Amino acid sequence: MTDVLIVVAHPDDAEIAMGMRMRDHTLTGDHVRVHCLSPGASTPEGADRRRAECRAAGALLGVTQYSFSRIPDNEFVERRVEINRELFRVFGERRPDIVYTHFPDDQHLDHHITADEVTTVALREADNLYYFRSPYSRNFEPSEVFVGTPTLLQTKAEALQCFPSQRQLDMNTFITLATTAHRQHVHHRVVERFPAGHTCTELFSAARTIRFAAHAEQKISIS
Repeated sequence: MTDVLIVVAHPDDAEIAMGMRMRDHTLTGDHVRVHCLSPGASTPEGADRRRAECRAAGALLGVTQYSFSRIPDNEFVERRVEINRELFRVFGERRPDIVYTHFPDDQHLDHHITADEVTTVALREADNLYYFRSPYSRNFEPSEVFVGTPTLLQTKAEALQCFPSQRQLDMNTFITLATTAHRQHVHHRVVERFPAGHTCTELFSAARTIRFAAHAEQKISIS
């Protein structure tokens, strides 16, 4: 079983960017946990609501473990030391095999700071680090294209509907992006060879991928 950690700035960031991949991980039997650095609301009532929305989405995606720090929105620059300390705590709870987070070049400053700090910690504490594309990513060039199915896309759409507090979530836009995004980066001759039923994508950029030899070599003795 692979241990997957997704670190985001706000509730719903993970589901927007990689809801299909999250579900695919859980269907494979991987352990997936999501940590949100901000509760996404300025009041205790609002924070409780955002946490409940995450857990409702997680129930659809098969993610049972969500955790939250208390970094206020739009105060990530001033709180970098606190963010770094929080991340070492989260990584220390259960060492991840794979980490996903925001792409560093992002218009949203909270996303940018999250990516920087996660990178600092993940390159010390985890093998594999991937950045996902968010709606505010800039200059993003994927090194990995995850190709999902209509069933995975439908589950992602249903998970995003668990965030009624976020009125800006436009399902039609996200569905359109999922069904067309790869055509910007993958030659049509490759797309034509996709397996049947694989019609929607989420894009990732690998910061580091570690591969181990599949076959252990026997020790050679020299006489």
